[in-house]
Amino acid sequence: MRRALTAVLGAVTLLLAMLVAGALPASAAASTLKEAAAAKGIVFGTAAAQSHMGESAYVNTLNREFNQLTPENEMKWETTEPSRNSFSYGAADQLVSHAQSQAMAVRGHTLVWHSQLPGWVESISSRTELLDVMRNHISNVAGHFRGDLEYWDVVNEAFQDGSGARRDTVFQRVIGDGYIEEAFRAARQADPGAELCYNDYNIDGRNAKSDAVYAMVQDFKSRGVPIDCVGLQAHLIVGSIPGDIQANIQRFADLGVNVYITELDIRMQTPPNSSKLAQQASDYRAVTSACLAVPRCKGITVWGVTDKYSWVPDVFEGEGAALLFDDNYNKKPAYDATLEALGGTPGDGDGDGDGDGDGDGSVTCTYTRTAQWNTGFNGQVTITAGSSAVSSWTAVLTMNSGQDVQSLWNGSPTENGNVITVKPAGWNSSLAPGASASFGFTASASNGNVSNPALTCSTP
Repeated sequence: MRRALTAVLGAVTLLLAMLVAGALPASAAASTLKEAAAAKGIVFGTAAAQSHMGESAYVNTLNREFNQLTPENEMKWETTEPSRNSFSYGAADQLVSHAQSQAMAVRGHTLVWHSQLPGWVESISSRTELLDVMRNHISNVAGHFRGDLEYWDVVNEAFQDGSGARRDTVFQRVIGDGYIEEAFRAARQADPGAELCYNDYNIDGRNAKSDAVYAMVQDFKSRGVPIDCVGLQAHLIVGSIPGDIQANIQRFADLGVNVYITELDIRMQTPPNSSKLAQQASDYRAVTSACLAVPRCKGITVWGVTDKYSWVPDVFEGEGAALLFDDNYNKKPAYDATLEALGGTPGDGDGDGDGDGDGDGSVTCTYTRTAQWNTGFNGQVTITAGSSAVSSWTAVLTMNSGQDVQSLWNGSPTENGNVITVKPAGWNSSLAPGASASFGFTASASNGNVSNPALTCSTP
């Protein structure tokens, strides 16, 4: 099962590889976030957007540093079910496929949320109808990804700041307090193997809102409602990290649920300066250390790969620079602080992920079948540079009898009989050491032969 494979690759394989390669303790040898996190038995992830996956620096940084991926918007209701009972998964499927090719765990985000909700849902006034619509949405979306996702944010942001009362949403008004429980029960039925989480912001420390969430989780656990984890979003401000964040994580863990830091960013007034960046680094270290101190805190996810695409400046005027990589994919002091808190060893700090380099080292390639039906399949090829940079690459697919490539993306193909030679699309030609590029294709198989094509790859 893919979940089990991902867990092994994420928490064991990286550690073994580091030990073999360096004969050093994993904490000393780890030089990326995912390696250091794996050595501690947790995941370190990021939110990713399919719209940025055509940018090599973005993909290279994503692949190099993270072993968990959360689709930023691609699984939300307005995207997956924009009109009633009409479901669309294209962009989400592409992100899941990429995550699978990189052995990344995937966090589904989110099944039930009052925001980014289509108007047709907002207009429903019948309790029975809205309950049926919510259950149907969960059944279809969670069912579509069944077996491919490790976690689901089942319900998102259901409580108010300040009072901790239930947020006034269409689900609360029309269905009532029971809608959260019903959503979790429907999610368990749709995907029994996924961890089911409640996710919210401003519950990172103890306050009225986190107390309300705590009481709900305690109630659910006492009555057997299927909840497995709580997500603390951790959209924080430099210099204002809750002093009781570790104690808060611990009290949720004591209820018998896992805890995840799910949307971490720590924003500042821009432009940044050395003092602000130093405080931000200290804050990232504190959050990371708080998670590591609680055995049931199982992962940290930052809300974005790079400041270049952060949501913060669009929402908080004059604020930003909230992530671990700046607009040019350079590692910030917060990156080194986080890596050190995980037990890793910072490198030279350039981390630009842009794949620039003059060398033509070796490459390896892997093939993953991402979908299959009676008369065809989708495949993805991932090309990874070795210890030296490469300026270009070539992959050769030899298709089997009855197979024909109908379309191919992120690469430039040349066909000669059943042999497909694929060159880079241009933007994904140069690879930094250890970086990857990928292309995908759709093949028909009219005779039902869906066996894997042969694959080789090389540099110029």
